[in-house]
Amino acid sequence: MKQLCWAASGFFLALVLTGCGAAEKSPEAVRQTEPAEPAIPRARDADDAARFLAGLPGESGSPFLEMETSPAWQSHRASMDAAWKKAEGGLLAKLRAFEKQELSGPGWDAPVFYPFGGPDSLTVTLLFPRSPAYTIVGLEPAGTLPTVTQFEMLDLPTYLAETRATMASALGKSFFVTREMDKQFRGQITDGLLLPILELLVRTQQRILGSVRENNSIQVEFASADGSRHTLRYFSVNLSDTQLAKNEPFLRYLAELKGVTTFLKATSYMTHNKDFSTIRNALLQSSVNVLQDDSGIPYASFPPEVWDVQLYGQYTQPYGSFKWRVQADLKAAYAAGGAKPLALQLGYGYGRVGSNLLMARRKQ
Repeated sequence: MKQLCWAASGFFLALVLTGCGAAEKSPEAVRQTEPAEPAIPRARDADDAARFLAGLPGESGSPFLEMETSPAWQSHRASMDAAWKKAEGGLLAKLRAFEKQELSGPGWDAPVFYPFGGPDSLTVTLLFPRSPAYTIVGLEPAGTLPTVTQFEMLDLPTYLAETRATMASALGKSFFVTREMDKQFRGQITDGLLLPILELLVRTQQRILGSVRENNSIQVEFASADGSRHTLRYFSVNLSDTQLAKNEPFLRYLAELKGVTTFLKATSYMTHNKDFSTIRNALLQSSVNVLQDDSGIPYASFPPEVWDVQLYGQYTQPYGSFKWRVQADLKAAYAAGGAKPLALQLGYGYGRVGSNLLMARRKQ
């Protein structure tokens, strides 16, 4: 099997396949020989498919126009419109308001690194709309883009209903539930995360300019409503220490990663475990900004001589089965005062308990 190699090219990630005795390029060689933004072939197929699945009418020339006349798609459109209308008045509006109030100043246009993010292209693009590049890492496979013929062979009413179910957690809980992803994104509904990533993008008024899949990674280029262009990459990588130790290319990438904004949400408290020390340390070394809920990097990892920390919302203990993950120092910091109100709800316990966020900015 060919090995995936990772190299940093500026803040963009270049994926290089090595095998059959091919020489591996050093990061410096990659910088010198590759463009700052790797070219993605322009094609409308990803945008057309995403709009169809997201319940948005196709544009002129879309191969899905005839299928959109079916009762199944018309019902799908109505259901999706209703769900997104509700989200626009709640979660999405609050994400945009938080961005405008807290994240629109200098320094928030850095590339975003989102480990444990799954298919959540929604949150990072709304919180960090000025970022040129988003890199999301998760365990789920990358997935492929079905052809129109493949869509025509489906039981459309059932498939579209299942597609709506894949969006329910993102819009109703602000995160994708792990056990649901195991069911939905490993072949039963779709073979990976490409389709939900694309659906979330087009529903937030992004136009997909092109997409590429290389082994178990995907790269998407899209344009926002203001005309700005962005790159989103998803990589399927196990971030535990034991697995990273076997993944020398990704370890080299982490060593090269600099000047990023790290975002962490609903991580199952992975970076609190000693078995995830490699990714935790890499994030602390490479980030100029960190925005996270309490499931992210432990509060004790942000000493005041290195980081300016602002707390938001409320914190007493983690929700549900994670309640034993309470951080006494974080609880004391909230009790001491100074936390800003947080109208936004994110992460575990969404809608049942108050949410919290920690913003850490590296001191100059």
